[in-house]
Amino acid sequence: MKIIVTELEGVSKEIFSAIGCNDTEAENISRLLVRANLTGHDSHGVIRIPQYIDSWRQGDVVPNQTATVIFENDTISLFEGNKGFGQTIGDQVISQGIQKAVTSGLAMVGVGNVGHLGRIGDWSEKAAMAGQVSLHFVNTSGAGMMVAPFGGINARYATNPISIGMPVNNGSPIIFDAATSALAEGKVRVARNKGVELPANSLLDATGKPTCNPADLYAKPPGTLMPMGGHKGSGLAIMTDFLAGAIAGGGCARPGVTALTNGMLSILMDPSVFADQERVDSEISRFADWVSQSTPADPNHPVQLPGDPEQESENDRRKNGIPLDDVTWQQIVFTAKNLDIHL
Repeated sequence: MKIIVTELEGVSKEIFSAIGCNDTEAENISRLLVRANLTGHDSHGVIRIPQYIDSWRQGDVVPNQTATVIFENDTISLFEGNKGFGQTIGDQVISQGIQKAVTSGLAMVGVGNVGHLGRIGDWSEKAAMAGQVSLHFVNTSGAGMMVAPFGGINARYATNPISIGMPVNNGSPIIFDAATSALAEGKVRVARNKGVELPANSLLDATGKPTCNPADLYAKPPGTLMPMGGHKGSGLAIMTDFLAGAIAGGGCARPGVTALTNGMLSILMDPSVFADQERVDSEISRFADWVSQSTPADPNHPVQLPGDPEQESENDRRKNGIPLDDVTWQQIVFTAKNLDIHL
């Protein structure tokens, strides 16, 4: 089935309003979840609605929260997320970073104890639209621990995504956004709902043997995701946990944690403060063009820059609707029904 953007946003908003989110928060959560679907990242889209509502029922996420500043100077702000929804708290934190970078040219902001922060590329896009370069590192408290380090079979950290955004003068920003695991957990969830197998070398079952069955990740005992690119992805994930957990203050992944909370460390730069902006814009455009003009290995698939697939997906889905598999839609319908909403 396919659903138009406004209809899907409306369904989502009704659900989050029903648990006490104010209009602004319900709209923001819904807009960003649906935007994830628009950009082709169904793993971080409305498939997350049941998970978010379960987290609310368990008291792991609380509507209408505001992050509390725990440290601040001219270039740094660290926040306590107070179990707020990630779409709300993330917006507050990145907005503060943008404001500081406008003044100082460079800013670092961090937050811990916040609900799922959604598609991390959203925060790179937000900074890029303000003309700023940004880097974002995200970890999970321990409840989302599902990735084995290189050479191991036991989960030690989460999918620990990294996003980097680069503004482009008179063009769409270049946005890199990827998990440091072979697959984002949400993509495994999507595959399970669709009843399709996973790519090889992405998942281990509970005994440490490679498997392509997405259900193995959620078995009891559970399987584990493999790191992206072997030791390289494993190294990036470990350093991300240090940055988003130890430095930002929410803590690195650890056993015995039941509440799924994120931590994020973000670095933002405003080149207009310290560099020749015309030179910066020229170099970004020149290099991006040169890279994309590389002769494609497959003539039917030209070389793409980070963010190009997302733009193509958004153009298509805004025009033709957002595809949802039946299992995901029924999970949303069931979640709504339990809130006395009949879709």
